[in-house]
Amino acid sequence: MKPFYHAFASSKSFDETVAAIQQKAAEKGFRVLHTHDVAATLTEKGFPREPLKIIEICNAGYASQVLDKDVKISLMLPCPISVYVADGTTQVCTLLPTSIAQFFPEAGVEDIAAEVETRILEILQQAC
Repeated sequence: MKPFYHAFASSKSFDETVAAIQQKAAEKGFRVLHTHDVAATLTEKGFPREPLKIIEICNAGYASQVLDKDVKISLMLPCPISVYVADGTTQVCTLLPTSIAQFFPEAGVEDIAAEVETRILEILQQAC
């Protein structure tokens, strides 16, 4: 099975990385639907941890196309991007959209997924 995620270290601080991803996603036609502050939620519940945010991005055109093929793909939408701190460095990890095709092989979304993956990886490369 092909890897389902892409992870790397950012050259920026945690907050700078989150802001840059949000800005670059918007510039590239993706809407930031929500940014979950997982660390804040866990800390509030008595489980403190290093910074961790999950940025959910979506491009309505691509989402509509894949949902028309198989609505169950909604289980893997919107596209998540995790930004977290590990060993003092800012890390970025994203689900690779081409992995959706592995989970839903009958849907025929390989081409769309590959295009979305290219765009998301460009966003991350330019932002981080």
